[in-house]
Amino acid sequence: MASSMSLSFSSSLLSSPLPRPETNSKKKTKPHPPNSILFPCAVAAAVPPSISDKKKKQRHWKQGEYPVPGLSHDLISRSSKKPPLRNLKKKLDRKNNAKAWVCTVTETLSDCILKKQWLQALQVFEMLRDQPFYQPKEGTYMKLLVLLGKSGQPHRAHQLFHEMLQEGCEPTPELYTALLAAYCRNNLIDDAFSTLNRMKTLPCCQPDVFTYSTLIKACVDASRFDLVESLYGEMDERLITPNTVTQNIVLGGYGKAGKFDQMEKVLSDMLESSASKPDVWTMNIILSVFGNKGQIDMMERWYEKFRNFGIEPETRTFNILIGSYGKKRMYDKMSSVMEYMRKLQVPWTTSTYNNVIEAFADAGDAKHMEYTFDQMRAEGMKADTKTFFCLINGYANAGLFHKVISSFQLAAKFEIPENTSFYNAVISACAKAEDLMEMERVFKRMKDKQCQPNAMTFSSMLEAYRKEGMNDKVYNLEQLKQELLHNGSLPE
Repeated sequence: MASSMSLSFSSSLLSSPLPRPETNSKKKTKPHPPNSILFPCAVAAAVPPSISDKKKKQRHWKQGEYPVPGLSHDLISRSSKKPPLRNLKKKLDRKNNAKAWVCTVTETLSDCILKKQWLQALQVFEMLRDQPFYQPKEGTYMKLLVLLGKSGQPHRAHQLFHEMLQEGCEPTPELYTALLAAYCRNNLIDDAFSTLNRMKTLPCCQPDVFTYSTLIKACVDASRFDLVESLYGEMDERLITPNTVTQNIVLGGYGKAGKFDQMEKVLSDMLESSASKPDVWTMNIILSVFGNKGQIDMMERWYEKFRNFGIEPETRTFNILIGSYGKKRMYDKMSSVMEYMRKLQVPWTTSTYNNVIEAFADAGDAKHMEYTFDQMRAEGMKADTKTFFCLINGYANAGLFHKVISSFQLAAKFEIPENTSFYNAVISACAKAEDLMEMERVFKRMKDKQCQPNAMTFSSMLEAYRKEGMNDKVYNLEQLKQELLHNGSLPE
């Protein structure tokens, strides 16, 4: 059955979208205009009417009395003599309240890391280090280094690493790779190479395939393919074999740079290799390359090729297709992929919804964007930073500035991690609305949250000030920009 579905979906990519089930054969339906939105139909078609009927017929149960699916009424009645669940809850509450304070600190630290709240995580970590029972642990430092790297704080990662060494914690290849990754994520390639050279001098911290793959990705993202070749040569000298992850990184880099001949050469090498066979990530990278360039025909051809290689698509694959169709406003095909996911029982994820929201946001279609967001929340799907980034862009494109501010406030209420791209979207929206006072408030909040501005931040603000002829503001902002450039803390 799965194979037949695969065939039907593959053919739909190259021809027309999957047919929709007719609700009433007697009723005549008006043809959809070319730019009509079919996503609501996909959502509605995915929910069988029988489910909603059953929900209406269910009785209302008191809290703690709702029957477990699969249990008969007799079994529930026989178990009614057991102690009520609330007594068990009280015991668990007493147990949790009786925990020592040390557990509370470590749990708070883990919670901050999980929520990507790097500043709060560092504050809690300082509190933990002041306690007499504290012992430095590699795992804690590893999580913090990764968090700081992902949060655009490479200099704090560098500082934390040296504090770790001063505490007597032995460095490992993994810890050095985490520091190197923090530099790479923030385009500090020179610092990353310095870290690599440092690792080479330490017998117990020799770089491995993961170290090289991380550095190769940074070089690929910066289009420094000359450095990629030198790193490949270095790996060969050290008898380190590139794995599928390494090859996928280079493959994607060549694709983004439009070097399709080199991309196909890398793919051919992977097909012939025993150590780096192409996988579903290879498939996803190739589809992303052509999808992001708007080359839908090529994307669909490569989809068929990978299926012929025996590689099955997964959730991310479908999300890439949805995003690519959405960018080209091919809503029929976007809806078809979503329906196909339901047929395969592949769940829609936050990324699935984000791609649909982004498609409507780019078009300034606030109505269908809001519909998608409401459906996302109704299904219990958790919104993330990209969700609100797209909502803010969508409202700005639709000229609904008051909804930009309400979305910004809602994100704070949901404790959504706020990164540079998120703030840039709000600042850009304020600039479009010519509300410079609100723009300055957002920029101040950005600095208070110690979220590093980048070139895009300054570009949006400077353009807004110049448009209004506010030369003094332009001068002050240029001074701040030069200061950050001088300190090496202004990412692209």
